[in-house]
Amino acid sequence: MKPILFAFGLSNENIFTTDFFGASDKFVIYEFSEGKSTKKEEVPNPFHRSSDKPGISEKREIIVSLLQSRNVSVLVSRQFSKNLRLVNDLFIPVLIEKENPEQVVEILEKNIKWIRDELKSRKSGHMLFRIKTGVLKLAIN
Repeated sequence: MKPILFAFGLSNENIFTTDFFGASDKFVIYEFSEGKSTKKEEVPNPFHRSSDKPGISEKREIIVSLLQSRNVSVLVSRQFSKNLRLVNDLFIPVLIEKENPEQVVEILEKNIKWIRDELKSRKSGHMLFRIKTGVLKLAIN
C-alpha cells in the first residue's frame, strides 16, 4: 500500500499546541506505511513568531505549498482555523484531544483504515476526523 504522510502541528516542546495548525512552531511529518509509522522530518513553521507578518492568504499558500512539496495528505492538530475550509480539498484534517504525539500515533495506527478510505473515495471536500477514544467523521461546511 502507498504510504500516507501526516503533518502534526507541534510546539517546540514537542507537544500538540492549543493554537491553530498554522500557528504551530513546527510541522512534524510522519509516514504511515505497512501498519507502522515513522517520524520522517521536522519542518519549522516559517511564520511562527515571525516579525515578517504576511497576509493570511499568503501565509496559507506558503504553508500549503511547504506541506504539499513533502506529499502530506493529512493535517493533525488540536485546533484548526477557518482557513481549513479553504484547504479542505487538499488535505484530510484530523482533530485530536491528546497533546502527546506518541499517543496520537498509536490512535492513528489503529484507525488508519478510515483515513485510507477517505483518501481513496473522496474526490473533493474531505471529511473532518475527530479523534477522542474513537473516530467520528464530520462534514466541513
